[in-house]
Amino acid sequence: MKPNPVLQLQDFGQSVWLDLLSRHMLMSGELRQLIEEDGLRGETSNPTIFEKAIDESHDYDDAIAALAREGKSAAEIYQALTVEDIQRAADLFRPVYDRLDGRDGFVSLEVSPHLAHDTEGSIAEARRLWAAVDRPNIFIKIPATRAGLPAISRLLAEGININITLLFGLGRYREVANAYLAGLEARAAAGQPLERLASVASFFLSRIDVLVDPMLEKTIQAGGRQAEIAKALHGQVAIASAKMAYQIYQEMVAGDRFRTLQARCARSQRVLWASTGTKTPAYSDVKYIEPLIGPDTINTLPLETLHAYRDHGQPAHRLEEGVEEARRVLERLPELGIDLDAATQQLEREGIEKFNQPYDRLMAALEEKRAAADNHRTRAAA
Repeated sequence: MKPNPVLQLQDFGQSVWLDLLSRHMLMSGELRQLIEEDGLRGETSNPTIFEKAIDESHDYDDAIAALAREGKSAAEIYQALTVEDIQRAADLFRPVYDRLDGRDGFVSLEVSPHLAHDTEGSIAEARRLWAAVDRPNIFIKIPATRAGLPAISRLLAEGININITLLFGLGRYREVANAYLAGLEARAAAGQPLERLASVASFFLSRIDVLVDPMLEKTIQAGGRQAEIAKALHGQVAIASAKMAYQIYQEMVAGDRFRTLQARCARSQRVLWASTGTKTPAYSDVKYIEPLIGPDTINTLPLETLHAYRDHGQPAHRLEEGVEEARRVLERLPELGIDLDAATQQLEREGIEKFNQPYDRLMAALEEKRAAADNHRTRAAA
């Protein structure tokens, strides 16, 4: 029988997480099957995922009606539904977490995207969600914005596991790594344990190519010497960024600050490849998996990408191949007038809005359902 390529990724030190969560998956046994057969080691959620799960199915209707009858607001209903799903998923992954001594088996829940530029609001909501879920194997997701950086450090110092999301740029990744170290140092200085504290830095990939490729295509269409450069860089920028991010990760774990913390049983902040579903039809459906396989990494896959990799993946340790070529890809972008730092800042802004919109749509839908349940209750009482 052909080996399962998804399962084989573990042989190269990479964990596979699922970029999807729904009550149907939890109740039908589908998630349990993925854990058992594909070696799935974690799961992520975000406002877009929950909007699809809640608003595009009837799986939550009875729960929404019951919560509405209790007089809950739309925001309270949302938290109740999402917390319950996260708890159920965390319980399914708990054997993985225990077997791996807390090194994997996590489920992620995000603070409201409207808090992306609100440090104190993010901290308060992260604390509330951490307490509400009450499971050791969860991450609270905080965006890698300027306001998110101090929140990351303070929450880690309190012992809350953090998944840093919406991370696009290498400069910002260095700041995220420093925020992680600062949080651990503050916790160590307070005499608190470090051995079970966990964090991942979620580096978003396909969106980089979606933004940069059209810029390169304009140069290609214009012809001339720069067109040849643009052809060589087309479709390469996200992978190159990821390979250089892994070099930064290695610098961090080899540095004196982390070595000092490691002596107190601290664990490294693993790099997580996010946004790995291929968005450009001309590209391979496993484009953001094959080149990025390496130790101490996570790839969080949409379900269809996981199925594709199971079908025709070719796992091998490739993450540290072509590092100098990756460096040259990024160094040549300015020759074409492309400022990657500005592009990644644009992606951060757009990413926040892409989460705000489904979150707001879901809140509106929940309010409608809550109001409908109230009207039904009123008519029944009359």
